[in-house]
Amino acid sequence: MTGTPVAPEPAAGPAVPGPDPSAASAGPDPAAAVPGAEAVAAAPGSAAAVGVPGVVPPAPPRRRGPLPVWAALAVVTLAGVASAAQGATNGELGVRVGEPTLAAVVNNLGGTLLVVVGLAVLPSMRAGLAELRRTRPPWWSYLGGLGGAAIVVLGAYVVPVLGVAVFTIAQVAGSSLGGLAVDRVGLAPVGRLALTGPRVAGGLLGVAAVTLAQLGQPIGDLAVGLVLLAVAGGVGVALQSALNGRISAAGSAAAGVAVNFAVSTPAVLLVAALAGAFTGPAPAWPDAWYLYTSGALGVAIVAGLVIGVRSAGVLRTGLALVAGQLGGALLLDALLPGGPGARPAVLAGAALTLVAVVVAGRRNRVAAAGAERAGGRLVG
Repeated sequence: MTGTPVAPEPAAGPAVPGPDPSAASAGPDPAAAVPGAEAVAAAPGSAAAVGVPGVVPPAPPRRRGPLPVWAALAVVTLAGVASAAQGATNGELGVRVGEPTLAAVVNNLGGTLLVVVGLAVLPSMRAGLAELRRTRPPWWSYLGGLGGAAIVVLGAYVVPVLGVAVFTIAQVAGSSLGGLAVDRVGLAPVGRLALTGPRVAGGLLGVAAVTLAQLGQPIGDLAVGLVLLAVAGGVGVALQSALNGRISAAGSAAAGVAVNFAVSTPAVLLVAALAGAFTGPAPAWPDAWYLYTSGALGVAIVAGLVIGVRSAGVLRTGLALVAGQLGGALLLDALLPGGPGARPAVLAGAALTLVAVVVAGRRNRVAAAGAERAGGRLVG
């Protein structure tokens, strides 16, 4: 490590009186110009905050940094459990009302309602949105919610043909592929993450884990086009996580959730209208309250993803979400009346996915340690 050259000090000589450079650069002292004036804080946008002598402008709001990687991944795993519950409630509601897209509408409208409540009670959401107006991120970074809308709509139409097993495997394959690509180009707020052997191995392990968990499940028609659509939906989920993470880094996690639902809800409503979900006889809405909790679960899922992406990148966040989904599915199968009970294949798949999360991050930790010894810094 080379040092910075230091110029030799000039020979000491008699002190020559002259102006103080620091005083010259600082300009006139406002307190001296206004006798008895004291510096006071000013509210943003007030006249005092825009150049009135003797007033100190307010400091910009402090934004909370990302969580440690282990804590962020733990949050994402819990969000995965919520995702398993959301899938179960959406599926049952779609069957009872006879239209799968109506379940997606209920999901997004419930999440949007919670966002509106959040605007009223969460200062962090209002401050984050104000920060977004000030910093003006690129327009495309606001489109993450479209990825979430796409996978919800695709699931409603593709699962009945392919079956849950094939759809889930194809989606995870797409999200792993998308996570590797998105992390490589640096679309997520953690910056660029190299396409290393352990990261690729982690993605492949994630797909293998889901395949293992789906053993014994019914398989529908293996239509290649629909399989590719499911893979594309998984890529959309990776993009959703990355873009929402950028928004949360520029504003706040709560602002990232708000932007997600502001974008995804109109898209879901449009698809439902085109599918004719709002025409014909009115559906018979069931009385079971838990069928209408998917919106709250969706808010928890999106919040978990934006927290995870800021700390661990898209690939590991997606794998941790899958681990939580498999763990949540295992709990639902074991606890719900009439369920199939705990299946060893699902337990093994959840454990293997957690191994994939560790493997995918192994190279980053080794490289970070080497960079620290070399005096550098590596993100991820």
